[in-house]
Amino acid sequence: MARELITSWADYQTAIDRLLGIATKQICIYDEDLTTLKLDSPPRLAHIKRLVSGTRSDALHIAVRNGSPLRNQHPLLQSLLTTYGHVAFAQETPAQLAHLRDSMIIADDKHGLIRFERDMPRSKLLIDESDELRPYLAKFREIWAEGGERITNSTVGL
Repeated sequence: MARELITSWADYQTAIDRLLGIATKQICIYDEDLTTLKLDSPPRLAHIKRLVSGTRSDALHIAVRNGSPLRNQHPLLQSLLTTYGHVAFAQETPAQLAHLRDSMIIADDKHGLIRFERDMPRSKLLIDESDELRPYLAKFREIWAEGGERITNSTVGL
């Protein structure tokens, strides 16, 4: 069990790598637009691909307030979402959630990186902290349940 306060962008990036590296079953992400997470970088994409290719259940859930960067600036992540669309999902949250200013990455329901303000690096990294993550996981599930527009680069129809 470990808790660590993050106060710089460099430490935040290191915490993302650490969290993605220890995820084994599921990653849930809620963020403004994924820009600061740099999920299209080869090492991070490799962690995500390892996770989604090794599971038969919901491995990746991404909820973003602004889906344009994901649609237009993350071709590798978009490709992964298409290839693993049966276990990896992304959606743009509805307008009524635009007031939320925090971000979170939750791995395996017991590890998490919680950023308190979308424009600041101040956050906390929680490793093996299921109890402390429970309210954040509940919040993510509520956000996900609000629905929104699914983000995909595949065409639906005939």
